[in-house]
Amino acid sequence: IRDEESGYNKNLFCIPKHYEEDLERVFIPHGLILDRTERLARDIMQDMGSHHIVALCVLKGGYKFFADLLDHIKALNQNGDKSVPVTVDFVRIKSYQ
Repeated sequence: IRDEESGYNKNLFCIPKHYEEDLERVFIPHGLILDRTERLARDIMQDMGSHHIVALCVLKGGYKFFADLLDHIKALNQNGDKSVPVTVDFVRIKSYQ
């Protein structure tokens, strides 16, 4: 996103009530995030070839993205020509700094 990007008017989206007063604009629509997450899953599957995938989620902030990414990988595993084993684990860190 460029610095001069103005984003989208928040009235174009369904914003939860508890965020309405704090939110001015939407910079990245949810659909775009989902599309990029699916593309990332495809790239991971292509790059990993037939190697075992070890997926590690940093709790708590990353769980939703992690779940969406794994859903896309699972769909590719089920519907693709190859199936790659996936191991999932979670870590919690004290600080992101």
